[in-house]
Amino acid sequence: MDKNKKSELAKIHIAKKQLGMDDDTYRAMLQQVAGVKSASELTEKTRAKVLDHLKKVGFKPVKHKGRPHNIDTKAGNAKQLSKIEALLADAGRPWAYAASMAKRMYKKDALEFCSGTELAGIIAALVRDAKKREEASQ
Repeated sequence: MDKNKKSELAKIHIAKKQLGMDDDTYRAMLQQVAGVKSASELTEKTRAKVLDHLKKVGFKPVKHKGRPHNIDTKAGNAKQLSKIEALLADAGRPWAYAASMAKRMYKKDALEFCSGTELAGIIAALVRDAKKREEASQ
């Protein structure tokens, strides 16, 4: 499945949940808007049509920017996320930079999904980057 299709199907399912649609209502909407019984049957054109319809009835897509939602928790990874935050701030980089590292290094869509070991790898990469920047400035 191509990346765009996967992303659009995910948005459709997020909209279903956000709008509080039960399964029967959701399937009826798919049938009415796109003439299919399942989102897996949608084409590129009908996915766009369904997304437009969902936006018209109240779906509000949310772009996750900035600090991960679980950074302030008491979970074991909160310290690691704080360290990542400090390294990003020192480098003048946004949270999206670390999120892209998680995607590139571990195939994770967000830092929230990284394990402690994976976060340690991201910290190590950011520390190496900081050392390179320091050496380049001297």
